[in-house]
Amino acid sequence: MKKITMLSVFMLAIFSVFITGAIAGNIIVNVNCTMKPGGAEEAAINKFKEIVESRSEGQMKVNSFMSGQLGKENAVLELLKIGQTQIAVTGGNFRGMYAKEYDPVTIPFALKNWNVVQAYLEGPMGENIKKLSAKKGGLVDFGPQKRAPRKMTSNKAIYGPDDINGLKLRLPAVPVWVDVWKKLGALPTVIPAPEIYLAMKTGYVEAHENTLISPYSRKLWEVQKYIINTDHIYWPWHWVASKKWFDKLSAENQKIIQVAVDEARVLGAKVEDEKDAFYASELKKKGMKFIDPDRQAIFSKVSPAIQKALAELAPEAAEEVKKLNAKY
Repeated sequence: MKKITMLSVFMLAIFSVFITGAIAGNIIVNVNCTMKPGGAEEAAINKFKEIVESRSEGQMKVNSFMSGQLGKENAVLELLKIGQTQIAVTGGNFRGMYAKEYDPVTIPFALKNWNVVQAYLEGPMGENIKKLSAKKGGLVDFGPQKRAPRKMTSNKAIYGPDDINGLKLRLPAVPVWVDVWKKLGALPTVIPAPEIYLAMKTGYVEAHENTLISPYSRKLWEVQKYIINTDHIYWPWHWVASKKWFDKLSAENQKIIQVAVDEARVLGAKVEDEKDAFYASELKKKGMKFIDPDRQAIFSKVSPAIQKALAELAPEAAEEVKKLNAKY
């Protein structure tokens, strides 16, 4: 008799969810997310589930799959495209894949705060992203959910651009991020996320950037001294659905999904702010010092790299960035 693997058990469990839903006559709504349970993402998904199941009076059944159970971000985007799963709370990869000419959100320091990011994505340029994502990726983009700003951690105090010169900085493999930080004089080093702690402990890198959950969950206070409030990028979550699936729903059920997403995004933003404040408080208790750098000086030095990246966007996108930065 063949040995039953954990993967077999997991796939059997997923299959039973689909079958049980079909027998009961339910509309199954699987919501995917790569993040672990316990964060603002899960809180928002739980809110979505509560609203959808209540307002549909049990006609729609919501299942959540955290920690990338159905695949990493790009793999799930492909499943959405062909209608093999229903919804994802996903990062910004799809913007670069399907609407790169309208995606300044990926450029560090280009959008100065969350208000600018939100206004951009919920304005006319966001509509262009939605249209292209539907056309090229088969996605229904319901809009962004706030994610805390990315900051730096470092073994040395950083107050301005001169302090970044020669700094060995861990970065993910995003070309525009590497270009921008190189302009500041950093020495970008691409290493996998699970290796961040060891790389810092051994001195292979001196700094990294991420939201505050990264130094908190990785106990980086053991190998880093400072948090630098660069707030250089807001990388929001997006609620997206399979257009192939969504178009088959009744108008009433589509409205339920939309309302539930909107309320879930609001709650998710609130929980994100609360957790970010909690992480900051705990990191200070662990001895990490927070520094407010001269962001204007940093921006001035990196401006040529930002302008180069903006010039590669559609002209109207670059103009919208300029307008919103001035407004907010």
